[in-house]
Amino acid sequence: MLKTEHIYFQHEEQIILNDITTSFEKGSHTTITGPSGSGKSTFLKLLASLLTPTKGAITFNEQNITALTPESYRMQVSYCFQQPSLFGKTVRDSFMFPYEVRKKEFQENHVLNLLKEVKLPESYIDKKITELSGGEKQRVALIRNVIFLPEVLLLDEVTAGLDEESKAIVNQWLLQLNQEKNITLIRVTHDPEEIAQATIVKKIVAGSLEETE
Repeated sequence: MLKTEHIYFQHEEQIILNDITTSFEKGSHTTITGPSGSGKSTFLKLLASLLTPTKGAITFNEQNITALTPESYRMQVSYCFQQPSLFGKTVRDSFMFPYEVRKKEFQENHVLNLLKEVKLPESYIDKKITELSGGEKQRVALIRNVIFLPEVLLLDEVTAGLDEESKAIVNQWLLQLNQEKNITLIRVTHDPEEIAQATIVKKIVAGSLEETE
């Protein structure tokens, strides 16, 4: 479903990614591992169309992503940042954003159900962003990414810095999205437990794809 062909990425004189060819099947759960600074997050940003390859092609459902508008592609391939960025003053404001960009009516019951899925009270819909803990902000940000289910979730160390309870809640919910909703998960992580949860592990070392398990 999502494929890279001979991807290179260079910043000034430094080659960050070197000839990466790989693919991700619909409904798969892949973890990308490797040492810090090896190019994992850069690779994820290329998949998200947040960066453009220096050379090579990325295809989604057999279509080069350069032929798609960034907006239409990102509605199907959704990128989740390590540091959540929430909009407006309240949780409701952040949840309304996906509806506004699609020109759709806000469905409060739908987002209330999503809050319950990540173990947050329904009353949090009107909670101020500034009153949320780091783990709560990340859960709200992840909900925003799946209010309209994407085909692919790209997760860049989304549990880094979370307490153990928040991490467990997020990981269980992501597994549920993968197994019950058939959302393709591609995540960068250093966490051994999260690596073990994946069905496929790809390793990037010094900008090259070293092995696939």
